[in-house]
Amino acid sequence: MKPVTDKTAIIIAAGSGMGAATARKLAADGYHVGLLSSSGKAEALAQELGGIGVAGTNQSQADIQKLVDLVMERWGRVDVLVNSAGNGPRAPVLELTDEDWHAGLDAYFLNVVRAARVVTPIMVRQGGGAIVNISTAWALEPVDLFPTSAVSRAGLMSFTKLFVDEYAKHNVRMNNVLPGWINSKPEQAARRAAVPMQRYGTVEEIAATIAFLAGEGSAYINGQNIRVDGGLMRSV
Repeated sequence: MKPVTDKTAIIIAAGSGMGAATARKLAADGYHVGLLSSSGKAEALAQELGGIGVAGTNQSQADIQKLVDLVMERWGRVDVLVNSAGNGPRAPVLELTDEDWHAGLDAYFLNVVRAARVVTPIMVRQGGGAIVNISTAWALEPVDLFPTSAVSRAGLMSFTKLFVDEYAKHNVRMNNVLPGWINSKPEQAARRAAVPMQRYGTVEEIAATIAFLAGEGSAYINGQNIRVDGGLMRSV
C-alpha cells in the first residue's frame, strides 16, 4: 500500500463487488476511506484498510450523514465520493407497480442525490472534490432485464448535468461510470459472447476507472458518462 496522503474518499455501498474493489483501490492509492454498507461488510473492510466503516443504507439520509460526520471528525475533509448501489425491482415493464418504480428511484437515483446533498457543501468549502457514480451501460440502451435501473439512471444522467452546471465553478466534479457485464455477477456464456472483447469485465477494472475519475488526471472531465463495457453498447 502506498503512503497515506491527506486525501479522503467515501464509498457508499462498499460491502462487496464494485464498491469494495473501489475501496481497496483508493486505499492502495493512499486515500483514507470511509465506507457504508447495509450488509455490515463495510465495517470489516474498513478495519482491514485502516478506515471508517458504518452499517447503514444509501436510502437513509441519516446513515449517510453519520458516516460523513465520522469522516470529518477524523480527517476533516472529503475529496472523493463514490456512489454504488444495490438492486432494484425487475419485472415486465407494465407489471411493475408504482411501489416498484419508487423503489428503483430510491436505489438508483436518489442514492446519489442524498449523498451529494451532504458532501457537496464540504467540497465547496475546501475548494473542490470529485463525485463518481456507478451507473449502468444500459442507461443508454435500455433492456427489459433492468427496467428500473435503466429508467432511473437515465434520470441520473440529467441530474449530473444539472449538478455540474451549478457546482463546476467551485471545482466540484461529477461523472458516471457505466459498467457492462462485470464479474461481480455469475457469468453466462451468451452474455459473454455478446461482448466484442469476449469476456466479462472485472471489478478491479471498474475500480481503476473510478480512481482515474477521482484523481488529478481527470481534472477537466466533468458531467460525463464513461462506458466500461468491452464495446457492448452499439450507440455512438
